Amino acid sequence: MEFQQLGRRLVIGRFDGGKISSDAGGVILREVESRFQILKRLAGCFRDYRDEERIEHSLESLIRQRVYGMALGYEDLNDHDSLRHDPLMGLLSEKRDPSGMDRVRAKDQGKPIAGKSTLNRLELTPEHANEKSRYKKIVADEKAVDELMVAVFIQSHETAPSEIVLDVDATDDPLYGNQEGKFFHGYYAEYCYLPLYIFCGEHLLCARLRRADEDPASGVLPELSRIVEQIRAVWPEVRIIVRGDSGFCRDEIMRYCEQNQRLDYVLGLAKNSRLIKIIDTEMAEAQQIHQSTQKAARVFKDFRYRTKKSWSCERRVVGKAEYLAKGGNPRFIVTSMGSEEKQARELYEDFYCARGDMENRIKEQQLGLFADRTSTSWMRSNQLRLYFSSFAYILIHTLRRVGLKGTELAQAQCDTIRLKLFKIGAQIQVSVRKVWLSFSESYPYQSLFQLVFARLQSIPGRT
Repeated sequence: MEFQQLGRRLVIGRFDGGKISSDAGGVILREVESRFQILKRLAGCFRDYRDEERIEHSLESLIRQRVYGMALGYEDLNDHDSLRHDPLMGLLSEKRDPSGMDRVRAKDQGKPIAGKSTLNRLELTPEHANEKSRYKKIVADEKAVDELMVAVFIQSHETAPSEIVLDVDATDDPLYGNQEGKFFHGYYAEYCYLPLYIFCGEHLLCARLRRADEDPASGVLPELSRIVEQIRAVWPEVRIIVRGDSGFCRDEIMRYCEQNQRLDYVLGLAKNSRLIKIIDTEMAEAQQIHQSTQKAARVFKDFRYRTKKSWSCERRVVGKAEYLAKGGNPRFIVTSMGSEEKQARELYEDFYCARGDMENRIKEQQLGLFADRTSTSWMRSNQLRLYFSSFAYILIHTLRRVGLKGTELAQAQCDTIRLKLFKIGAQIQVSVRKVWLSFSESYPYQSLFQLVFARLQSIPGRT
């Protein structure tokens, strides 16, 4: 191929470079997995009823392939029909011969990993499949997967923390086909799912797919109680604070926290005419400050409040009387924390508003790791896709937490880490005794890559 000339020089392109992968940096994720065995434990959450003598792709290999694929930027199963020729994917999937030359059928030789049809059967297996099922025989145990997400979080701490914050939020997952549970949501003005996420800092503890015709707080209490119980079994004295917006301000959630020791909440509270009237004086003061300074003004009020019907008791509410150039902007939160611990302004500005970082984590997973790629016809298989995306996030976050700490990518999002650390061109040669990876000499982040590799090498493997 003759491209545009460079001065007098011809620019010629040929596909004769040999076995070259553009994802060679994925081996750094393999090093993370070898130390923490996250995907190996995920494979343990499935029941495999296939005949061992008639399969070439183990369950663990299939899960590695799918999750690594998402981490490297391949969202669709169709992508894996092209990736089958990449020996790097064979290496990541722990194939005995990453070149694929040991495959049984001649037409499969040179294709070390599974194609889209095999992966499709993995995702679409119904809950009650068994060894007598015809094609789909790998069953996911959702309860075990949920427990593993929390277990990975707990094991990331060397010592028990004195306090943790559980951030609860929901988002829209747009649908464009005839998926099970499809429903039109008026707020988002589209057909969608309404998945629930629970994070602790940057650690993902829950990713639950839900129908969009349910209340935003639907299913939150069972998820919270499950997570709290699992955490308390290991850290019995840890204080837990539940934080969320007004969509989760429900009496049953607040009562659950109030009935358990060292379990508090800070939740947004939807404004109404009664609440706005209570902070009339503060709103007038904020307006006066704004008019004299021409800057946004905030005045806070701390008071006790109870709804007429929906609340079982009176609770502490903090009102933010804010006046902006466009007018008044009153906001409210309700909490079980006392004023002696956190004053109104500190509670709202420093603690409640910090929940905005969780929204960045959700966007990171949906935009960078394809959590919204829920295009199968059934909710169970779409939930499984959400799980795979979640563990791709957990794997990259583990790399960010232990390998990238203190570096220029310490706060980078997953797609930035992928671009700068995983997308490396390398020539791959497979011999009887070795797999040679000859990385590009012009790779601009060589020193960072070697630093991360050295850090991972210093971590003992999980037993």
